[in-house]
Amino acid sequence: MDPVVTWFEIPVVDFERSVRFYESVLETTLKRENDPAMGEFAMFAVAPPGTAGAVARAGAMRPGADGTIVYLWCGASLAAPLARARSAGALVATPPMQLPREIGWVAQIIDPEGNRVGLHARAA
Repeated sequence: MDPVVTWFEIPVVDFERSVRFYESVLETTLKRENDPAMGEFAMFAVAPPGTAGAVARAGAMRPGADGTIVYLWCGASLAAPLARARSAGALVATPPMQLPREIGWVAQIIDPEGNRVGLHARAA
């Protein structure tokens, strides 16, 4: 069965601030791409056949907290990523909660651009 989700974009206005925010929260480096016709993208790392995505400043896309919620994998625990998110300017919209059937824990933040983004980990 093919994956249902193959790509996501988190719309932003302040591209550099947003890239720094996600690099800080997830302790990673995003790969920057700039295409005059498409826009600016900073892509999250992915190992095939996983889902890929990017922070994007392109066309008419605008940030917002009322759209689709993307959950980013945080590994073993939500504690450190949530602390880094707060110190980088995010608000915690939904505190950590445990999912059934050992799926793990999730929380939601509002990033500095106003996007609601989910965080997912094995533990709180």
